[in-house]
Amino acid sequence: MSNLKNRYQEIFEELENYIQDEKEKEFVMSKFQELSIMFMDVIDRLTYITDLRIQDVEEKQKEMEEKICNVQNAVNGIESDIYEDTEEAFEFEIVCPYCNNEFSADIDCNMNTEVECPECHNVIELDWNEDEECEHDCSCCSHDCMEEEIENKKQNKQEDNNQDDM
Repeated sequence: MSNLKNRYQEIFEELENYIQDEKEKEFVMSKFQELSIMFMDVIDRLTYITDLRIQDVEEKQKEMEEKICNVQNAVNGIESDIYEDTEEAFEFEIVCPYCNNEFSADIDCNMNTEVECPECHNVIELDWNEDEECEHDCSCCSHDCMEEEIENKKQNKQEDNNQDDM
């Protein structure tokens, strides 16, 4: 800023020294000052407009930060809902194959592979593999083997009835 002030003073002095006629000198100096004031006014207006734009950008940035915060909170809630469930233990009713004792056990499907019977203290291996075919001796499975067995029995009974009718 001091360079600008020094340069302004130099130009002012050069004009003063160059113009000999006092009326002309006064006229040129007054016009030079008017021109300087006009430039300063333009600079002030540009600064004001720039300040308004910066304030607008800052307000929009605050709004965006609030929206981002809301989205982040929603994502955190969804993550906790999704991943929180995988860490929970589930309560299962288990019948010991050694002593037929029925008991409840809290079991984490991802961690537990065996459980101890509280009655006979034998270790029962838990099989989480759903892809294996069952042996048709289960009470419930994802392969619908019991339903197939019931259908087969119905079909055999109908065939027997049909043969008796002949």
